[in-house]
Amino acid sequence: MGSIRAVPNGAKRATALLATAIAIAGCGGSGSVTTRSHASARPAPQSVLTALSAAPVGSLPAAVEDAAIAPLADGRLALLGGIDSSQNSTTAIVTLRGTSATPDGSLPIAQHDAQAATLGPYAYVFGGGEVSSYPHILRFDPGSGAVTQVGSLPTPASDVAVVSIGDTAYIVGGYTGVTPLDTIVAWTPSTGPRVVGHLPVGLRYAAVAVAGSRIIIAGGTEANGVSDAILSFDPGTGAVSTVGHLPGPLTHASAAFVDGRVVVIGGRHDVSGGQTAAILAIDPSTGAVSTVGQLPEPLSDAAVAVSGSEITVAGGDTGNGPQSSILSLTPKVAVTPSPTPATAFTTPSG
Repeated sequence: MGSIRAVPNGAKRATALLATAIAIAGCGGSGSVTTRSHASARPAPQSVLTALSAAPVGSLPAAVEDAAIAPLADGRLALLGGIDSSQNSTTAIVTLRGTSATPDGSLPIAQHDAQAATLGPYAYVFGGGEVSSYPHILRFDPGSGAVTQVGSLPTPASDVAVVSIGDTAYIVGGYTGVTPLDTIVAWTPSTGPRVVGHLPVGLRYAAVAVAGSRIIIAGGTEANGVSDAILSFDPGTGAVSTVGHLPGPLTHASAAFVDGRVVVIGGRHDVSGGQTAAILAIDPSTGAVSTVGQLPEPLSDAAVAVSGSEITVAGGDTGNGPQSSILSLTPKVAVTPSPTPATAFTTPSG
């Protein structure tokens, strides 16, 4: 292998100048250069919710509150059970598509204060009903209309909140008929239920939505009153943390995730009343809360689901009993600035 010799600085400069002259000569002796733009990759601009406008778009076949709701694979929404205008639990299943609502079968028993999640082609309903039926997990097949009991919760529960991530449903809090639950239960059709987290206190009627890989839990009823806490649950670690606070205590509200925000819709300020028309937005990364709209009238216990960027709000209680209205909430968004222009530099043209 040949030896390596040090080159004096002056020789280095001369060599560099000679190389530059050769490069220019190779470009036809014109000395022309080509400007090329180089920039590191940046995230694409994102839309962020700034406001929501609410408008009536239809009516249910009958007034209902406290119904479970789940989006179906074919684009419809399934509304299951609830409390009717006689203040009795109902067995009714209603499917919604756009502005139309159609009766679509019955639950095996009348129930309310359950919630639902979609896993694969089916909608699953968790808890609710009479105390004797609190543990059940029901499967609704939208193709046949059949409803089958497919499992049981580890503890009887009504007043639950339910969301899904991938093939797993998460049942948050609830009520045993005696006391609020502090558990977060994960369930899949193949593995059954398992407790994967604990809330700081027992909580029922919380507003819950998935934001990315986390579950945001807002408000709810504690053993001694109404909560204003905003909690974040990480299914990967099982950790629950407080990330913020609502403007005031809130329970019996509904939640959905749209355009980067967890939207909290209506609810009650008190355990047994105080309905609100406010629509709030929670920034899941900071816990900051802003008011982004108003419902046509105060409303709690509504069934809420997202289709695209549209939020459907079905039924609910205005304080004077169940309602039959179907509302559509349309978001207005702000777009984050586009990436800054690429830094330009020049290289010889070839």
